[in-house]
Amino acid sequence: MGKRVVIKISELTNKHKISLRQLSRISDVRHAALSELANGKRESISFSHIVKIAEALNIEDIREIIDLVDTEID
Repeated sequence: MGKRVVIKISELTNKHKISLRQLSRISDVRHAALSELANGKRESISFSHIVKIAEALNIEDIREIIDLVDTEID
């Protein structure tokens, strides 16, 4: 069993009742990057994006943005 990092963009937008476009606007992170993260098409995120998202949504705990989950290895 391995681990992988999950970026919880969809959970954040649902919790804060905002769209991806609104999150993009208030965080100054490109909409395309947020969309790729939300759809699992991008597996990396820069520290600056994490900080921008946290500041935009008044998040104190990084675990609200990212999570480490178990994965099954074939």
